[in-house]
Amino acid sequence: MNQSDWVGATAKEIARAVRRGDVSATQVIADHLEYIRSYDRVVNAFRLVRGGEAAVEAEKVDEQEDLAGAALAGVPVAVKENTPVTGVPTWNGSEAARGPVAEEDHEVVRRLRGAGAVVIGTSRMPELGLWGTTDDATAITRNPWRTDRSAGGSSGGSAAAVAAGLVPLAHGTDGLGSVRIPAACCGIVGFKPGRGVVPCQLGAEDWFGLVEHGVFATSVADAAVAFAVLAGARPTRLTEPSRLRIATSLRSPVTGVRPDGPNREAVTIAARLLSGAGHDTVHRDPVYPTRLGLRGLATWFAAAYRDMEAAQIDRRTLQPRTRRHAALGRWAWDRGLVQESDRERWRAACLAFFDSYDILITPALAGPPPEARQWSQQPWRANVLASLRYAPYAAPWNMAGFPALTVPVGVRPDGLPLSVQVVAPPGGERLLLAIAGQIELAAPWRRHAPGWPRHQASSTARGGR
Repeated sequence: MNQSDWVGATAKEIARAVRRGDVSATQVIADHLEYIRSYDRVVNAFRLVRGGEAAVEAEKVDEQEDLAGAALAGVPVAVKENTPVTGVPTWNGSEAARGPVAEEDHEVVRRLRGAGAVVIGTSRMPELGLWGTTDDATAITRNPWRTDRSAGGSSGGSAAAVAAGLVPLAHGTDGLGSVRIPAACCGIVGFKPGRGVVPCQLGAEDWFGLVEHGVFATSVADAAVAFAVLAGARPTRLTEPSRLRIATSLRSPVTGVRPDGPNREAVTIAARLLSGAGHDTVHRDPVYPTRLGLRGLATWFAAAYRDMEAAQIDRRTLQPRTRRHAALGRWAWDRGLVQESDRERWRAACLAFFDSYDILITPALAGPPPEARQWSQQPWRANVLASLRYAPYAAPWNMAGFPALTVPVGVRPDGLPLSVQVVAPPGGERLLLAIAGQIELAAPWRRHAPGWPRHQASSTARGGR
């Protein structure tokens, strides 16, 4: 296969080259489509690839007279399959949950296209976005680092696509960690903005305000540009933060779950890197109330019920695990166990914690990603326990509505990537990205999983970048 050297390039590299006329958007998209056709079967990242439609979009980018303001000119992106893309069914993770063909783009898709990006396809997710692994009856989405492991969930397809170099940038949604968890599984940057920064408009009630649109990238610079586009802002250069007070914590929000040795070491590595950058680090644990965990579970259950009801899905067609989840959600909803007041109390407690600290660092995961298998055919209890045991750290920050990201810091002894989660108070999106940038500068990571992109050409098409 004669693969273009642009496969594996960053979003910023591609956009700069397209704006300068060094390469056409049409060529970039053609190269990526060929690469996806050859290698997506290994990881199963895509639900649908928009071959002809993406080529037409790329031609329209090339026809624009002025691309100076197109921050993502010609950049191929994947959009998570729960977010409407014109002319494409909104699958929501399974045939049973599939919505109709979208008549118009979601606002975040409109913003991506407005910045010159080309939607090359929609990425896979588990049914209704409920689970920490990604599969259904048609395919298992696999981790490019080790294909016997899951890419995580629920935005597993987007994470796998970026880690394998199928696209340089991908969109995801994060309701209880669904961007940060698969990003950590696949060794890339996963960024969730704070509440209300990016228009959500998903499902019945945006999962009671917990869901945010986020991004996957192989570099902090790409994540920063993509975030600016989604937020409707002009991309600007990140500035180095002044001396910060950084809290580190290993404490799990889920009682009885503790991080394994590599994930504890990840926090130590991040603290050492940031201390070396001139920041003050100290170990301090947020207080995770037992009530928060119980109400968080109730909210998770109820989100399934409310989405199922809003979409008028026949529950008998759903996977058994989803049916039970939704049934528990109806029970929780009918008994008033999902209350905004609980989330507001937790948010207030988090704001008080951040009165003393600028940034919090936790493990991204408690253990390695689960095995890649048909979790959709496993019992409900097995799915819930698997999600809680390996990925307990993300959900509290959706409950609080705070921005958070996961960033790579190394490799586990088993060969899988290692990451930390970084959290900031409301309005701290750019501070998070700046901190992640300092980590990247001090300890650059492998941008793609080992062996990806495959058969990369040795041309000098990107010379001078």
